[in-house]
Amino acid sequence: MPEKDDSPRPSTAPNATRTPDAAPHAEPGAAPRHRARATRTAGRERRSTLLDAASRLFRQRGLAAVSIAEIAAAGDAFPSQITYYFHTKEALFVEAACRELLYLGRAAEREAGRQPSPERYTRALVERVMQGDAIGFFVEALVLVRRRQDLAPLLERTIERLHAEGLRAYSAEMAARGWQSRFDPAVSARRFWAIAIGVALEGQAMGRSAQAMTDDMLRLLGPQANAGTREDFNTDDGAPARLRVVGGRAQASARRLRAPAAPSHHDSEEPRR
Repeated sequence: MPEKDDSPRPSTAPNATRTPDAAPHAEPGAAPRHRARATRTAGRERRSTLLDAASRLFRQRGLAAVSIAEIAAAGDAFPSQITYYFHTKEALFVEAACRELLYLGRAAEREAGRQPSPERYTRALVERVMQGDAIGFFVEALVLVRRRQDLAPLLERTIERLHAEGLRAYSAEMAARGWQSRFDPAVSARRFWAIAIGVALEGQAMGRSAQAMTDDMLRLLGPQANAGTREDFNTDDGAPARLRVVGGRAQASARRLRAPAAPSHHDSEEPRR
């Protein structure tokens, strides 16, 4: 079953006047609102299918070696549908890379959330992120956007969302488990991905193994949190408190923990992997 597309994307082209995907279940006499909803659903599913197909081909062969016609064939679509939804092959490449990085972040958070200690939490995050080539794919998109600044807003939204979701997950784990973060959680979330991208870029270029990159990243990160007691991180009414750093050590403030909303341009759905 194709995943719903939840990656940030450029706006629809101004001269687009119709959607190439007809609503599959809209009856001729159906209400206009229902027809419009069915058409939007069909469009999201078509975009997701094309992104799946493009991601597989781009990761196997790279941008230059893959044609729009090949992507269309792999996604059971017409080439015109690719240009309708994504405008150019380069824009499709960048969106596919951004989407894969967001999926990787969510998968890493789920894996780390099962771990019993701060040390194993950090190791699980790093091990999951260093597997596969999602970061390498994203780095290729970064290089491409360096010369295609019209695609920069897509990357910017993805990075903002990645950091926001990372901060939300990290802060929630610290508060729920009573762990003491050694750094400001916002700094930890951004620092994690900055180091991950740097280690993956260097390691994949040099042909290093995933284990070697994992060890390198863990060394650069160092300890991120200490185990504490739940009482240290609860407010008087028992609600989780917001973490803050005081004197180089994370403590609890009296405000409730509220996860920041990730910037998004449409509703997201948890990816099925």
